[in-house]
Amino acid sequence: MRQFLIAGHDAPTTPEFSLDDIAGGAGRLDVLCRCVNSAFFLSHDIREAVRVHLVLGDEYTVRFEGSELRRLNPDERTTAALIRKALEHRDEAIGHMAAESSPGVSIRRMGFEETLREAATDATVVQLHEDGDPVVDVEPPERPLFVLSDHHDFTDEEESLLAEAADERVRLGPQLLHADHAITVAHNYLDTEGFQRY
Repeated sequence: MRQFLIAGHDAPTTPEFSLDDIAGGAGRLDVLCRCVNSAFFLSHDIREAVRVHLVLGDEYTVRFEGSELRRLNPDERTTAALIRKALEHRDEAIGHMAAESSPGVSIRRMGFEETLREAATDATVVQLHEDGDPVVDVEPPERPLFVLSDHHDFTDEEESLLAEAADERVRLGPQLLHADHAITVAHNYLDTEGFQRY
């Protein structure tokens, strides 16, 4: 199982946003949608052994489960619609119990700290960071949990939590990458067993 946790600092926490303005009025929800698509899509296929946790405004976490996903298409608007539908079910999420909004998509009342703690169970926590060790020097983990931020840096509190939880802190290359591109490179790193097999 490969997991990706993305902190959405400006992401909406209510469903009152327009699908026609996900890059502006929805707090750069477009960034998170691209992350979801990069995590799951192959050419004419989907990665089933992948789980994505989108932390929205440190209030809710929308989880996508690859083995159960339906109705996910490779465009940002469709992904945003699934997130909006999850937010429409937020009142059904009681405590940390999930409310499923569509096959493979659920919402929980969990912020960054709780989501990180739960997702890290039986996983190798990998923080993708520009100051991390070069990824080529790190053995590919069997059950990685990659932790990324949206277009903002991690907050001081998130950095502190990650410093405590991270098993590895890696950088994927010499240039800074968008979060969705970083996910694609991370997949390739794992698919090729650390860039050793093609």
